[in-house]
Amino acid sequence: MFFSIETSGDIPIYEQIVRQVKLAVADGVLSGGQMLPSVRQLAADLAINSNTIARAYQELQNDRVLQPLRGRGMVVRRDALARCTKARNTLVADGVRRALADAIAGGMPPAELRELFETELAKQAKLGSPLNAGEESCD
Repeated sequence: MFFSIETSGDIPIYEQIVRQVKLAVADGVLSGGQMLPSVRQLAADLAINSNTIARAYQELQNDRVLQPLRGRGMVVRRDALARCTKARNTLVADGVRRALADAIAGGMPPAELRELFETELAKQAKLGSPLNAGEESCD
């Protein structure tokens, strides 16, 4: 799995990792039973503090996305897909809600907003890739 970390953004690094793991589960990139890199390995790969990785893994474990395998590391729980899919949908809905609120507060008429949304949706469907792969969360 590839992580994209934005060090200068508003979202803490551990939360970016949590979101990306949960998105990967929801998208099927990570599946139940799949191992994640060790804390030490991921910290070295991303050049960030191992405590940050440990915090992200702990949150993922608390959210029942990961489970420890004694002496082996962390593995994706086999029952994590439904939780991560629900959380992804919630996060997307929150983003859409914020964008709509900003657009309406800025005076954009609903018809223009609808047209913009449809245009961007069509563009993204053609690209087949997310706008911000690093911004998801799972509850």
